[in-house]
Amino acid sequence: MRDPAPARELKVVDTASLLALEKEAQALGLSQGLKPEWVAAHAAPAGVHYLCPAIRHSLRHRPELPQHLRCELLIQLRSGERAMSLLDVLPDTFAPLPRAGTREEAERFVRLWESASSVREGEERWADGSVRPHPSA
Repeated sequence: MRDPAPARELKVVDTASLLALEKEAQALGLSQGLKPEWVAAHAAPAGVHYLCPAIRHSLRHRPELPQHLRCELLIQLRSGERAMSLLDVLPDTFAPLPRAGTREEAERFVRLWESASSVREGEERWADGSVRPHPSA
Protein backbone atom coordinates (compact mmCIF):
# COMPACT_ATOMS: atom_id res chain seq x y z
CA MET A 1 0.00 0.00 0.00
CA ARG A 2 1.32 3.43 -0.93
CA ASP A 3 1.50 6.24 1.55
CA PRO A 4 -1.02 9.01 0.82
CA ALA A 5 0.39 11.98 -1.10
CA PRO A 6 1.04 15.07 1.02
CA ALA A 7 -0.51 18.44 0.29
CA ARG A 8 1.72 20.42 -2.10
CA GLU A 9 2.38 23.23 0.34
CA LEU A 10 5.33 25.48 -0.49
CA LYS A 11 7.45 26.60 2.46
CA VAL A 12 10.10 29.31 2.50
CA VAL A 13 13.08 29.02 4.86
CA ASP A 14 16.16 31.03 5.63
CA THR A 15 19.64 29.54 5.73
CA ALA A 16 19.71 29.02 9.50
CA SER A 17 16.42 27.11 9.32
CA LEU A 18 17.63 25.06 6.35
CA LEU A 19 20.77 24.12 8.24
CA ALA A 20 18.67 23.02 11.25
CA LEU A 21 16.47 20.89 8.96
CA GLU A 22 19.51 19.25 7.39
CA LYS A 23 20.98 18.52 10.84
CA GLU A 24 17.71 16.97 11.99
CA ALA A 25 17.55 14.73 8.89
CA GLN A 26 21.14 13.63 9.45
CA ALA A 27 20.61 12.98 13.19
CA LEU A 28 17.54 10.85 12.45
CA GLY A 29 19.33 8.92 9.72
CA LEU A 30 16.82 9.90 7.04
CA SER A 31 17.79 9.02 3.48
CA GLN A 32 17.64 12.38 1.74
CA GLY A 33 19.49 15.49 2.78
CA LEU A 34 22.68 17.41 2.21
CA LYS A 35 25.54 17.30 4.67
CA PRO A 36 25.11 20.23 7.07
CA GLU A 37 28.76 21.18 6.47
CA TRP A 38 28.05 21.48 2.73
CA VAL A 39 25.01 23.67 3.39
CA ALA A 40 27.00 25.92 5.74
CA ALA A 41 29.73 26.31 3.12
CA HIS A 42 27.57 26.76 0.00
CA ALA A 43 24.16 28.21 0.94
CA ALA A 44 23.82 31.97 0.60
CA PRO A 45 23.91 33.34 4.17
CA ALA A 46 20.88 35.56 3.51
CA GLY A 47 19.39 33.10 1.02
CA VAL A 48 15.77 32.21 0.49
CA HIS A 49 15.22 28.47 0.10
CA TYR A 50 12.03 26.61 -0.84
CA LEU A 51 10.66 23.26 0.33
CA CYS A 52 7.74 21.46 -1.26
CA PRO A 53 6.67 17.96 -0.18
CA ALA A 54 6.68 15.45 -3.02
CA ILE A 55 5.80 12.24 -1.20
CA ARG A 56 4.96 10.96 2.25
CA HIS A 57 7.64 8.43 2.95
CA SER A 58 8.23 5.64 5.41
CA LEU A 59 11.04 3.13 5.38
CA ARG A 60 9.46 -0.27 5.80
CA HIS A 61 12.88 -1.85 6.35
CA ARG A 62 13.56 0.67 9.14
CA PRO A 63 10.31 0.82 11.13
CA GLU A 64 12.01 2.73 13.96
CA LEU A 65 12.13 5.81 11.71
CA PRO A 66 9.01 7.95 11.69
CA GLN A 67 7.00 8.64 8.57
CA HIS A 68 8.36 11.76 6.94
CA LEU A 69 7.94 14.06 3.96
CA ARG A 70 10.37 13.78 1.08
CA CYS A 71 10.58 17.40 -0.03
CA GLU A 72 11.92 19.02 -3.14
CA LEU A 73 14.46 21.60 -2.02
CA LEU A 74 15.47 24.63 -4.01
CA ILE A 75 18.55 26.13 -2.40
CA GLN A 76 20.05 29.55 -3.12
CA LEU A 77 23.83 29.27 -3.28
CA ARG A 78 26.52 31.83 -2.45
CA SER A 79 27.31 31.97 -6.18
CA GLY A 80 23.81 33.31 -6.87
CA GLU A 81 22.80 30.07 -8.57
CA ARG A 82 19.86 27.94 -7.48
CA ALA A 83 20.28 24.21 -7.07
CA MET A 84 17.74 21.50 -6.44
CA SER A 85 17.98 18.63 -4.03
CA LEU A 86 15.76 16.52 -1.80
CA LEU A 87 15.31 16.77 1.93
CA ASP A 88 13.43 14.44 4.27
CA VAL A 89 11.52 16.39 6.93
CA LEU A 90 9.27 15.23 9.75
CA PRO A 91 5.66 16.44 9.32
CA ASP A 92 5.69 18.08 12.79
CA THR A 93 8.84 19.99 11.79
CA PHE A 94 7.46 20.94 8.37
CA ALA A 95 4.04 22.21 9.50
CA PRO A 96 5.14 25.37 11.37
CA LEU A 97 7.58 26.53 8.67
CA PRO A 98 6.53 29.76 6.94
CA ARG A 99 4.39 29.29 3.84
CA ALA A 100 5.04 31.01 0.54
CA GLY A 101 2.96 34.15 0.74
CA THR A 102 1.56 34.52 -2.74
CA ARG A 103 0.63 32.61 -5.84
CA GLU A 104 3.35 34.56 -7.66
CA GLU A 105 5.94 33.22 -5.23
CA ALA A 106 4.74 29.66 -5.89
CA GLU A 107 4.90 30.26 -9.65
CA ARG A 108 8.40 31.67 -9.23
CA PHE A 109 9.41 28.49 -7.38
CA VAL A 110 8.18 26.37 -10.30
CA ARG A 111 10.14 28.46 -12.83
CA LEU A 112 13.29 28.36 -10.71
CA TRP A 113 12.92 24.62 -10.07
CA GLU A 114 12.55 23.90 -13.78
CA SER A 115 15.70 25.85 -14.64
CA ALA A 116 17.90 24.76 -11.72
CA SER A 117 20.49 22.03 -11.88
CA SER A 118 20.87 19.49 -9.12
CA VAL A 119 23.46 19.97 -6.40
CA ARG A 120 25.31 16.94 -7.84
CA GLU A 121 25.35 18.48 -11.35
CA GLY A 122 26.69 21.72 -9.91
CA GLU A 123 29.42 19.90 -8.03
CA GLU A 124 30.41 18.10 -11.24
CA ARG A 125 30.62 21.40 -13.15
CA TRP A 126 32.81 22.88 -10.43
CA ALA A 127 35.03 19.79 -10.47
CA ASP A 128 35.55 19.89 -14.26
CA GLY A 129 36.21 23.64 -14.18
CA SER A 130 33.31 24.66 -16.43
CA VAL A 131 31.78 26.71 -13.60
CA ARG A 132 33.69 28.13 -10.67
CA PRO A 133 32.14 28.28 -7.21
CA HIS A 134 31.78 31.69 -5.64
CA PRO A 135 35.05 32.69 -3.90
CA SER A 136 33.33 32.85 -0.51
CA ALA A 137 32.01 29.28 -0.81
